[in-house]
Amino acid sequence: MSRNSTATMQQSFPMNGGDGPHSYLNNSHLQRQATNASRIMIEEAIAKKLDVKCFSSNPFRLADLGCSVGPNTFIAMQHIVEAVERKYLAQGLKSEMPEFHVFFNDHVANDFNTLFSSLPTESRYFACGAPGSFHDRFFPESSIHFMFSSHALHWLSKVPEELLDKNSPAWNRGRIHYTSGPEEVSHAYAAQFEHDMEIFLSARAKELVLGGMIVLLIPALPTGIPASHIPIGIMFDLLGSSLMDMAKEMTSLVERNGYLIIERMELMDPTSKHVAVSGNDYTMNFRAGMEGIFGEYFGSGIIDEVFDRLYKKTMEFSHQLESSHKEGTQLFVVLRWK
Repeated sequence: MSRNSTATMQQSFPMNGGDGPHSYLNNSHLQRQATNASRIMIEEAIAKKLDVKCFSSNPFRLADLGCSVGPNTFIAMQHIVEAVERKYLAQGLKSEMPEFHVFFNDHVANDFNTLFSSLPTESRYFACGAPGSFHDRFFPESSIHFMFSSHALHWLSKVPEELLDKNSPAWNRGRIHYTSGPEEVSHAYAAQFEHDMEIFLSARAKELVLGGMIVLLIPALPTGIPASHIPIGIMFDLLGSSLMDMAKEMTSLVERNGYLIIERMELMDPTSKHVAVSGNDYTMNFRAGMEGIFGEYFGSGIIDEVFDRLYKKTMEFSHQLESSHKEGTQLFVVLRWK
């Protein structure tokens, strides 16, 4: 399913805003676990691969692409700023320590009011909202030193047109998910993802300064593991939504781009083995992210019933969630300008 609703009229569906019981603000701890799980890997990439000596501009500019409404973006940005500061100190550049300017990017319909009302008062960076789609050029050329995106790139720019064409082999009749659909459905989603990523990588390559770095966290499907055997796949099956495999595309897409190189890429576990995730956790997380889309397609009047039914199904199929495959379901990617 795409973050923009139709092929003919693109429309954004950001995460649930505000600070209510169904808001993303209060139901995004699964994404927070995923970001925290990669913290050491991000710090290692900065310590070993980010060449701060080649940066002459001040301030040091960072961008979170797909920041949503917090608090996860603030936690991630603070960790990255601290890691960059340590790199300057390790290189003996304390006197050249820059100020930091963070651009928080998401769709224009994102709840930036909630985002900035919860901005930490003691953050070590200047904050700026940057509304707009990351599916095209967004920043001036050679202006950003470090880009970060967590669990945002799986949102496509639009629904593949073939899925809406009743005469197409990829018409997903009676379904809004791909796992049990024709092979052509998966191919249509993969082709749209490839198209979107080519544009994304080309845009980011122009916007990065020489020596700049990109870190991406993307939901992934390990090779040989059916989508129905991982937690998010089970949830989408129960809800009747879609999950697609993106990890296989990344290497060839970066190589085709020509301007960026892969410093590190591996599959990882996005959750802590010591933190139990309940059916209610999954349900509230899905509602925070998917309510806008379902409301648009099926009407807001059914939302409560849809997610009440989803919760009941997570209880009914709790054994599948508990025994599901969780290792390697997040793709960690570090890209650097050649």
